[in-house]
Amino acid sequence: MTPQQLQEGILHGAPAVRRRAMAKAITLLESTRADHRTQGDELLTALLPHTGRAFRLGISGVPGVGKSTFIEALGLHLIAQGLKVAVLAIDPSSTVSGGSILGDKTRMEHLSVHPDAYIRPSPSSGTLGGVAEKTREAMLVCEAAGYDVVIIETVGVGQSEIAVQGMTDMFCVLQLPNAGDDLQAIKKGVMELADLVVINKADIDPHAATRAQAQITSSLRLLSMHGNPEHAHHDESLWTPKVITLSALKGEGVDGFWAAVQEFRRLQTANGRLAARRERQSLAWMWERIDAGLKQAFRQHPQVRELLPRLQQDVTAGRIAASTAARNLLAAQSGQALQATI
Repeated sequence: MTPQQLQEGILHGAPAVRRRAMAKAITLLESTRADHRTQGDELLTALLPHTGRAFRLGISGVPGVGKSTFIEALGLHLIAQGLKVAVLAIDPSSTVSGGSILGDKTRMEHLSVHPDAYIRPSPSSGTLGGVAEKTREAMLVCEAAGYDVVIIETVGVGQSEIAVQGMTDMFCVLQLPNAGDDLQAIKKGVMELADLVVINKADIDPHAATRAQAQITSSLRLLSMHGNPEHAHHDESLWTPKVITLSALKGEGVDGFWAAVQEFRRLQTANGRLAARRERQSLAWMWERIDAGLKQAFRQHPQVRELLPRLQQDVTAGRIAASTAARNLLAAQSGQALQATI
């Protein structure tokens, strides 16, 4: 299908046609072929005026916390309210084989077959931060197709998994009732960027869940005073990060979670922080793609490709420092005189 046909299918196609066009469009955007990237840029430019109306929700948490179960419960709750839900599930890629299982749909067996839901698993393909390289592009395709809420489920790798915070309107972190002590709750990284913390599986140990809620609430208050100024407790016009407990498996507390999300959206829209956040994210996205493009162009430079095999051998054999080899390659790419290689 051409970009024009994909655009028509996404914007005006019948449900079955729209879903097929969305799948083909995301596959096109994820392709590394130069001609596909050109077609993908053309498609995104055409879809851009039809994006921006959905609410973008990022869900992170350690493996086993119940992200997929929670997203299914939330998705079914939103659909019952008349909303259309898209889920972009990022699956970790093997560092050995490079493959991914892409099995998130199996954990969302009810949501995945619902006509008002769209679930797209994608491999991380070595991209750090818990998301895939083209997650932003896939999110815009879902918005153009008319979905009201776009949920990004991250890989679930640990405390440095914060890339999703830079592409969503609200960043939610799922925790387990017995995830650690007070020190664990106050660690920098993912916790200080969270807009909402959810203690999932609270039905297993209600007392531990209540204890974790109190610990993390205290930690977030401390982080807001000495960390993120957008999370200030003294300003009622700003959103204050909250900690809630729920059981996704039993469907308990999902309505309270969505009520908190709606309150966040109302406050941050009224004070202009939501629009400002999206503007910063768009600029960050541009520079991220510039960095990726420069790296690709560097690798394809004729002089770099000629020097690279020899310098790699010298680095591995210990004949030249890695930093010196890097400077030599950069000099070759820019046409400057090479430094000594010994």
